[in-house]
Amino acid sequence: MDSVGSVGIITPQIFHFAEPLTLECNRTLPSFDLIIETYGTLNSDKSNAVLICHALSGSHHAAGFHSDDDKKAGWWDNMIGPNKAIDTNRFYVVCVNNIGSCFGSTGPTTINPDSIDSDQNNVNKNSLDKKNPASEPQVYGPDFPLVTIKDWVKTQAMLSDRLGIDVWHAIVGGSMGGMQALQWSVDYPNRLKRCVVIASTPKLSAQNIAFNEVARQSILSDPDFKEGRYLQAGTYPRRGLILARMVGHITYLTDDAMKAKFGRDLKSGKFMYGYDVEFQVESYLRYQGERFSENFDANTYLLMTKALDYFDPTRDYPSAMATDSTKSAAQLKDSIATSVESSKQSTQPALEGTVATIDESEQNRQQELSALKAAFAHTQCQYLVVSFTTDWRFAPERSQEIVDALMATGKPVNYINVDAPHGHDSFLFDIPRYMGAVRGFLTAPFITDSKSKQPAQSTNQSSQQKSGARS
Repeated sequence: MDSVGSVGIITPQIFHFAEPLTLECNRTLPSFDLIIETYGTLNSDKSNAVLICHALSGSHHAAGFHSDDDKKAGWWDNMIGPNKAIDTNRFYVVCVNNIGSCFGSTGPTTINPDSIDSDQNNVNKNSLDKKNPASEPQVYGPDFPLVTIKDWVKTQAMLSDRLGIDVWHAIVGGSMGGMQALQWSVDYPNRLKRCVVIASTPKLSAQNIAFNEVARQSILSDPDFKEGRYLQAGTYPRRGLILARMVGHITYLTDDAMKAKFGRDLKSGKFMYGYDVEFQVESYLRYQGERFSENFDANTYLLMTKALDYFDPTRDYPSAMATDSTKSAAQLKDSIATSVESSKQSTQPALEGTVATIDESEQNRQQELSALKAAFAHTQCQYLVVSFTTDWRFAPERSQEIVDALMATGKPVNYINVDAPHGHDSFLFDIPRYMGAVRGFLTAPFITDSKSKQPAQSTNQSSQQKSGARS
């Protein structure tokens, strides 16, 4: 491990796609750009390519540095590099910035082509008025369409075609990136051999949607938001974005981690009896919010949190879900009815109330499982699912839902729940057991490599049990 190092100085690349892109919201981008970084060397048969999908505040800059003076490495530099878990001596690693972002791919901060009329010297067709007949080209701002995880995966598949990569050795992502990896396995089952889903979830809970809504309202209610046209107005919803990040940051950490790091320590050592910063944790949150507000776009934050809310890989499989869940519900109802009948004498009202709650909860669980089974039925890759014990934003139970559905459909899946004190942010830390699991999974032989050339879903019962192991 002494030889572990950096990928060095990296120059991003921009790929322009001139063809129109129809999004799930039924709007169309006439063209778009994707900015990417690559690390390592693509081999002759293009079989060693690994795609990295970034999280909400991430970008294409996953490893290395942009210049000799650059003091901050890429966001996953401890994971990607020579002799690291994703070994660039062995793999060709690609990290792409999603559309809708503010780091170089087409998004709210890029020029809206509808605002450019080459025949009228860049007249803004959408902003013509008597006072300003010849406006400058305008950024998309709030006019950029809402995008989904499925849309991102679609653009990544288009990038794959441009790079000439038919099948990815692996697609890897943490948090929102894990959702993209999961969607890849459902939408393009023949185009990846391994899928690594880290600190993620099959869909957001009501609580997570609520956190996102509080963050969005913090931005939307800022007087400087100007209905999303703050750049044109020369303002910026700094306060709203700071508050949004503060809310998000609290959910990424744990109570124990915050207690260990800050406790109730006072910044000045005594109470100031005011509303300025007094506690160290207040100072930390404000600092994180300030720094984030300087580097991120408010419209981007809004649409990315919406993409998180919309994520559900089972949406295209309603009929199979309904059939399977109806059977499960009927079996459950018969079982509960038997239990109620046998205990009617003394505790019937209380028991029936408890059983009704259990009944509804179990039916919901069975319905979710059935939906995931339907979505995963045709997948062909091997999976590694990683969760962290202290992650309460996307708790281990949510990862286990993915694992249960994969095992129920006989898919090859490895699962590890890593003991870590960092909460949801654990996926960004250099934790030996975690890094070792990713390294081992990426370098292990593919199941069909040492067996017949059958697709993964047609393995027999004994191989299903073996490949469906959970650790």
